[in-house]
Amino acid sequence: MRLFPREEKFFDLLEAHIEHSVEAARLLFEALSTGPQALPQVSGEIKRIEAEGDRITHQLFIRLNQTFVTPLDPEDLHNLGSALDDVLDVIEDAAFRLAAYRIDVIPKGMVDQAGYIHECCKSLQTAVGRLKNHQPMLEECIEINRLENAADQAVRQLVSDLFLNETDAIRLVKYKEIYETLETATDRCEDVADILQTIVVKNS
Repeated sequence: MRLFPREEKFFDLLEAHIEHSVEAARLLFEALSTGPQALPQVSGEIKRIEAEGDRITHQLFIRLNQTFVTPLDPEDLHNLGSALDDVLDVIEDAAFRLAAYRIDVIPKGMVDQAGYIHECCKSLQTAVGRLKNHQPMLEECIEINRLENAADQAVRQLVSDLFLNETDAIRLVKYKEIYETLETATDRCEDVADILQTIVVKNS
């Protein structure tokens, strides 16, 4: 017995969107691992990916308005699409700040934060695929929560260390904003996981 009626296009759009987030997160992680010289180009690439994500979100919303019977509650589909879009928006914002602020030294903590984002997005990709195939996704949602908690604790320590050790006020502000923007991306991933769990409960 199917958990949802068959209407694969909505799930295809959701999968396409999270695929873009995974790619953007991968590019961000690799750029930070490479060094500051990689940031301007990657920021532009991620901006293009984010624009494509916006296009997919608009397609999803248009289809919602045109479809009488949807595989999930239309409000849930809208919330899920919006939350996925938020993830990609924050990744793009982080990439923009890294390039615009002319970061010349990339601390290990920034690379680690990008790693958390990438891992969260990959877990979300698996979870969205499981939603489409009517499979449980609790393990993925728990992993996203674990990663978000780890990212949050790490950023708290990184910001605390900044205020303790950084004597350049401008550098302090720039690094603090970037750390917090990176951590916000994992927060947005956790928001998506929460929506996915709500959808499963409502349709079980």
